[in-house]
Amino acid sequence: MHGLADRRAYGVALEGRFGQAYNEQAFRYFLQLERKRAARAKRPVLLLLMSLKKTASSTRIDPALASRLFYCLWGCLRETDVIGWYREDRVVGAVLTNLDGECRSDVTATVRQRIDAAVAARLVQSDVARHLRVRVYQCRPQLKG
Repeated sequence: MHGLADRRAYGVALEGRFGQAYNEQAFRYFLQLERKRAARAKRPVLLLLMSLKKTASSTRIDPALASRLFYCLWGCLRETDVIGWYREDRVVGAVLTNLDGECRSDVTATVRQRIDAAVAARLVQSDVARHLRVRVYQCRPQLKG
């Protein structure tokens, strides 16, 4: 059986019964891979980023909160979506793949609403939800030509 050190070497930052959260290096690898795959299929990819509002990219997310955020995402996203650290210990990310070929702004809004509702429901006992910044970006396929 592999230990935690072995898992980290493979890019797993956290493993739970619902899925895996990848470290920054592995997450960015999967993001790049999915963007290339989406470009070939002429489909968009959504990139979801969650950070603390204070100074979003410089505020550390403690491990207990990170674990709760990852579980929240596992609970409301599909098994095929990639979840992990976009920026290690600072920005949680998710890559939503296999979307319809049409780039629609309502898809971004719908995902944002679903995430906001899940965060509010699962973090209701703390005021973390108020300090959480959730952003959803639509990465459109870039055609080479």
